[in-house]
Amino acid sequence: MFDKFREECGVFGIYNHEEAARLTYLGLYALQHRGQESAGIVSSDGSRLSAERGMGQVSDIFKEEQFARLQGNLAIGHVRYSTAGKVSINEAQPFSVKCSYGQIALCHNGNLPDATESRHQLEAEGAIFSSTSDTEVVLHRIARSRAGNLVDAIIEALGRDEGAFSMLFATPDRIIAVRDPRGFRPLCLGKLEDATVFASETCAFDLIGAQYLRDVEPGEIVIVDEKGMHSLRPFAAKPTSHCIFEHVYFSRPDSVVFGRSVNKSRHLLGCQLARECPATADIVVPVPDSGVAAAVGYAAESGLKFRFGLMRNHYIGRTFIEPRSQIRHFGVKIKLNPVRDLIEGRRVVLIDDSLVRGTTSQKIVKMMHDAGAREVHMRISCPPTIAPCYYGVDTPTREELIAAQYSTEEIRKFLGADSLGYLSLKGLLEAVGDPHNSKFCTACYTGKYPTLLDGDVQTMREREEEGALSFVSN
Repeated sequence: MFDKFREECGVFGIYNHEEAARLTYLGLYALQHRGQESAGIVSSDGSRLSAERGMGQVSDIFKEEQFARLQGNLAIGHVRYSTAGKVSINEAQPFSVKCSYGQIALCHNGNLPDATESRHQLEAEGAIFSSTSDTEVVLHRIARSRAGNLVDAIIEALGRDEGAFSMLFATPDRIIAVRDPRGFRPLCLGKLEDATVFASETCAFDLIGAQYLRDVEPGEIVIVDEKGMHSLRPFAAKPTSHCIFEHVYFSRPDSVVFGRSVNKSRHLLGCQLARECPATADIVVPVPDSGVAAAVGYAAESGLKFRFGLMRNHYIGRTFIEPRSQIRHFGVKIKLNPVRDLIEGRRVVLIDDSLVRGTTSQKIVKMMHDAGAREVHMRISCPPTIAPCYYGVDTPTREELIAAQYSTEEIRKFLGADSLGYLSLKGLLEAVGDPHNSKFCTACYTGKYPTLLDGDVQTMREREEEGALSFVSN
């Protein structure tokens, strides 16, 4: 919401359940926060794949007529927010193809930084693409592979990539789950009676009553078919680089991601923020919904009262009719409204999970002042965001990131806040249980990327020479 990093995508899959498509629908419903532009489901009746995709949210796309066409005990699904490519039905996943390995469907959470270069090469060799998505590049690689079987073709197609991929493949008789060797994006494995379930987050398991077993490990391929579940680890081992923003903002707080409770992480982020950036104030107010858990932690650690001083309208659709006349801050007010009797005359600590461009935060601070707040102290439960992400998150350019261009004091003045404080990187890592920074990618806070981005080598090198970015060699 607002000028945030955008959630990437969400994937869900289930094998060996007679209501596979409907359970996939429910799983995608639970993962809707990860993408609202499009959604799709592919199912199998044992002999052929059937696909239904559409633009918009899950509940708007899938009705009884769609489920009538999605038969079988195997299904995979996807919700999308574009991190690369255009916004159209052609980009909606899962993608389906028929090649020498038979029918294949694929859905992908992540990003392949070298996909542009690969795409140009494939097009020069005669490949025809129906979308702008990097995911389609993988299918072309598989179709052109001369490997003896589909799994080996998948290994060949993905073995060259240093990008982020948590993928689910479906064929008429099996599901194949694949996670990149660094484990950038989450992918969970569970059971529902005799069925095997995969999802980006465990909140999808909770909705359908599935049991979370473990994560698909970084670099692991899990194959589920009539013979059971099989695991391979064909990729060269790499240092772990979990996306730390999953715990800061992306994932639902009721999920377990990377084996750790997201709510626990966010509560501790708030506690640590209170220790590092105290404020003389009367109440702690979260920017809903993503700032709530950190605000609870901040209030608990500081001893200040926690109050829901901002109300969020949860019923905003994809579009709404704006007035013809210009009403200042209308775009923010349609989503948030201050509770004047809680705010008026009080000194407020306003907690948000991140500060990207700063334009919306500026409007929220003004709303608080307009509602009568004596003081507004802005606190951010992560470090300053100074670099874009290339691993499956839609982020602004460095030039658009306010913390990459201005000092904390300059940002405070821009926001109109009485004070501004960020959580330190050290505090962030301690809160997520990784004080030695051995598990997480923190490139958005440091500009130090865990991989060399092959598809953007020249651009990245030029920016590195300017001192904007650097790369960590592992």
